[in-house]
Amino acid sequence: MRSHRRPLLFSELATAFARLEATPGRTASARLVADLLAGTARAEIPPVVYLLQGQLRPPYEGVELGIGERLLARVLAQAYRVPEAQVARRYRSAGDLGLVAERLAGERLRSRLTVAGAYRSLLEIPRASGAGSTTRKTNLLAALLGAATPVEARYLVRIVQGRLRLGVGDATIIDAAAAGALGDRGKRKLIEQAYNVRSDLGSVLQLAYARGASGLARIGPKVGIPVRPALAQRLRSAEDIIERLGTVQAEPKYDGFRLQFHRDGDRVWAFSRRLEDVSEMFPDLTAAVRRQLRARRAILEGEAVGYDPRTGRFLPFQLTMTRKRVYGVAEAASRHPLRLFAFDLLYADGDDYLHRPQEERRRRLVALVRGSADDPVVVTEAIRTSRADELQEYFETMLGQGLEGIVAKRPDAPYRAGARGYDWVKLKRAYQSRISDTVDVVLVGYLAGRGARAELGIGSLLGAVYDPEGQRFRTVAKIGSGPSERQWKELRAMLNRSAVRSRPASVDSLIVPDVWVEPRLVVEVLADEITRSPRHTCGKRGKEPGYALRFPRMLDGVRVDRTPETATTEREVLDLYRLQSGESRAKSPRFTTKNPLAASAPRDPTR
Repeated sequence: MRSHRRPLLFSELATAFARLEATPGRTASARLVADLLAGTARAEIPPVVYLLQGQLRPPYEGVELGIGERLLARVLAQAYRVPEAQVARRYRSAGDLGLVAERLAGERLRSRLTVAGAYRSLLEIPRASGAGSTTRKTNLLAALLGAATPVEARYLVRIVQGRLRLGVGDATIIDAAAAGALGDRGKRKLIEQAYNVRSDLGSVLQLAYARGASGLARIGPKVGIPVRPALAQRLRSAEDIIERLGTVQAEPKYDGFRLQFHRDGDRVWAFSRRLEDVSEMFPDLTAAVRRQLRARRAILEGEAVGYDPRTGRFLPFQLTMTRKRVYGVAEAASRHPLRLFAFDLLYADGDDYLHRPQEERRRRLVALVRGSADDPVVVTEAIRTSRADELQEYFETMLGQGLEGIVAKRPDAPYRAGARGYDWVKLKRAYQSRISDTVDVVLVGYLAGRGARAELGIGSLLGAVYDPEGQRFRTVAKIGSGPSERQWKELRAMLNRSAVRSRPASVDSLIVPDVWVEPRLVVEVLADEITRSPRHTCGKRGKEPGYALRFPRMLDGVRVDRTPETATTEREVLDLYRLQSGESRAKSPRFTTKNPLAASAPRDPTR
């Protein structure tokens, strides 16, 4: 470990970033990151890791710089004393404000800027608020750029934009730390498990370098820091589920907003699947958790579902998401009240429940949630069965009540934070397609509209799924149906905010869209089936064709509760292909229920 006496220079970090940007392949990138961390003092590890991730703080803290493209161009003009028109002209040519800053920075070859100093200055920017905050923000950033070398300026601007473009994901950083801190890349699972429980990679790696494997082993859930959610696998039928899991605890599957609530006395947080603090969106539910939960310090999970108070029927996901707006939350809460169906307990009053069996976690959750079936927070109903016919009947009942299906869980399974496995298996309605589930697709580009859509400027979306091993997004669909005209316009505006001049380093695509975008937005897609395709890269190996969604159509709008890395993976698409091809022993039941709101209200979930 390098001596703590000499702080890491920002020029050293920028040089490492430049090398990473030019280095293809996860293994080579991991070696570069390992070298960088080996030359970083322990106190500096968190900011270095956050900057590698392209952020200032972990997502749950919600630290945003609040400097848009137009304001950033004004900052460059101020920092380098050139007209804004010149910055705009150079930007149109280069397509990257980081490169513009690098060229405007001139010949400065050295700077005294340290990582710690630059990081402190960057953190001051989002703290500026109130009257004159915009001027303070521009002055802070202009001063920082004015002291930077050209290569430092390139990466400072990209950090501010959220477009670092290093092609380095969390998996690469974890590989590097396993080799550097634990002496063996094969021990990456220890870091991954700690990160899943305590979703702050900077502090986890600081602990790994300071105390090694023994320090990581002691990490448990901490109130106020979200635990990465456990995820479910798919199987084709009730018979397959029972054959694979044996006895199961089956629960309804709601089309709602998955939330993790943390309570510390009178303070209650709500965190989304994206690990964002969304407490302000759900004041009614945070108040209900404070009132109904018997534990003073606890972490529980549930699904928030909107309902029509006149009929009791559940509302579609997009109506539930009217809470996403900054204003009008109280009005939305009155118009579309929510019910939280709590389904898991992770921590309560000093007891870590992550490693305890599912059935024990449920019993304790039932004991801790007080109130009646009319209260906002209820424990979701569940049945226990080892019979496929009973599970099938329960599945059909849930569909008849307008729900998506069921989730079957092994009663003896622990809570596997951040993992997708067969401890939890979901079974959803098949509609009239051969695919028994929808697919969460990451948008990586779009094609300009033609014909009737010419005036919209957008005609189809290029969608991809995530390959965790390669840390890349591989194309699986061109989506041309589903959105309304208004939604097409909204999508184009959102995509244009993250548009780039060339294919992002993390995208693997044979198709060249009219507009490339950074992989940030996730949409839910329904398709008729999965077919082999020479045009798409999902599952493609050598000269073999890839896999594609046939007749894909987008459901609702952008899934704000999904991150690109937690969308459907390449492996899941291949699993779905095998399921539809009949490699599963039993055929999936087919249902014609089209409108989940057309059925009656669900039965009492506390039964």
